Amino acid sequence: MARLTAGAVATACLPGIAIGSDRRLLIREFGKTVEPSEIIYKSVTAIAEMIRKKQVSAVEVVQNYIDRIDDINYQLNAVTMECFDRALEEAKKADQALAKGNSTGSLHGVPLTIKDSFMTEGVVSTGGTIGKMNFVPKEDATVVARLRNMGGILLGKTNTPEFTLIGGVLGVNSTNNIIYGISKNPYDLNKSTSGSSGGAGAIVASGGSAFDVGTDWGGSVRGPSSTNGIAGIKPTSVRLPRTGHIVDYGGLFDLWQQPGPMARYVKDLDLLTPIMAGPDFKDAAVVPMPWPDYREVDFGKLKVAFFPENGIANTDLNTIETVRKAAKWMDEVALEVIEDCPKDLLVELGTIRRDLIIGDGWQWLKRATERAGSKTYGASLRERLAYQGDVITTAHYTKLLEMQDANRSKMLQWFAQYDVIICPVTNSPAGDINSGYNEESSYMDNPGESYTKPFNTCGWPGAVVRCGQSLDGLPIGVQVVAHPWREDVALAVASYLESKSGGWKKPSI
Repeated sequence: MARLTAGAVATACLPGIAIGSDRRLLIREFGKTVEPSEIIYKSVTAIAEMIRKKQVSAVEVVQNYIDRIDDINYQLNAVTMECFDRALEEAKKADQALAKGNSTGSLHGVPLTIKDSFMTEGVVSTGGTIGKMNFVPKEDATVVARLRNMGGILLGKTNTPEFTLIGGVLGVNSTNNIIYGISKNPYDLNKSTSGSSGGAGAIVASGGSAFDVGTDWGGSVRGPSSTNGIAGIKPTSVRLPRTGHIVDYGGLFDLWQQPGPMARYVKDLDLLTPIMAGPDFKDAAVVPMPWPDYREVDFGKLKVAFFPENGIANTDLNTIETVRKAAKWMDEVALEVIEDCPKDLLVELGTIRRDLIIGDGWQWLKRATERAGSKTYGASLRERLAYQGDVITTAHYTKLLEMQDANRSKMLQWFAQYDVIICPVTNSPAGDINSGYNEESSYMDNPGESYTKPFNTCGWPGAVVRCGQSLDGLPIGVQVVAHPWREDVALAVASYLESKSGGWKKPSI
């Protein structure tokens, strides 16, 4: 454990602000990220305000995003199913309502896309699996319904791997499935979008949607957010309902997965998450917790742990340097910033997680295919369903569950000495789509995901913001992890880092 500095040194970096004085160090006192003039690149917050003030109509906004999707999606393959006619009709009604002084809510007229693993009323929802390729739901998933009830306008669905968990084509390193094919990174069409919310990350980054909602079982919001250079958050486990998602609530891995918003600006994550949060009285695990104001977090009291590498994944130098740079920025405002990594606990947790996933011989995945009615699968899923390895005993399985809970407790005890963690999202920027099949990783976790999966198992919230780029211009995000239910701390730190780095940047596409 190495101490970077004490917070008292930081006061010299902020004239007129002293730790221990009567003035608190709040995010509103720091620099703000400048938004481009084009409507398609503005924040959700700004678009909603412009529509509300009648500076632009909902029809204009929706049409601009439709035009952008038409211009770029043939290259990205990010949007898999559109509902443009319905969106324009809803935009007209939104403008008519506003003309009469009526507003649906905080997202009145704002266009969005949704990951194709969520049910969307009247729009094909496949989850990337053949059994659902013609499935048109009669109702929205809970989080989708809540966004639309607040005035959000759905433009279409974005690409996801099969069941959001399993890639489609062996050797293809990007979001893909056998229904819609491969999604590509807007910063380099030969590079991966990451997954499983890869279509979401690509279309938001390139200005084809104001925001999207992904799901995160092991990094599926945070990975694509980093790889595509946008902001995203995996909220605390069981804050948002999973009702209406193709892999929804219940089962052994119930607490691992959370929906989470993906946008170009951190402030939009604060706007969107509480709209979707809270019990729906279907997903029984959801807790009705308050949503603290990230603008009230006092940086002068924060104790920060950071690790630029975890000793598990072979992490590239650009990523390491980006995390170190973020830690130095935090050193300008935080009480203390200390380099510390619970490596042994992360290794233990990763091993337990892997053994739980494959321990029943993938029977849980077979049941998912049966529920979906899928008889034909992508190669990656087919390989797992043909698994012939040992199935562990019930006694061993229950022991693994006890070990997982014990590890989560040890992780909490380690984290108790800090308020926030800053670390990589993955071990490198976007990789080559055409990376080739790796036999050694057939049933093993991607080592790069060792930066995200432990926080799914622990249930802690983690935000992502772009803080750097590789030598060839690929985005590099930084992960900000906070204590359970303290998304305000994660978002405050992410917002500060965004103000220092500039955050999202336009791709060349």
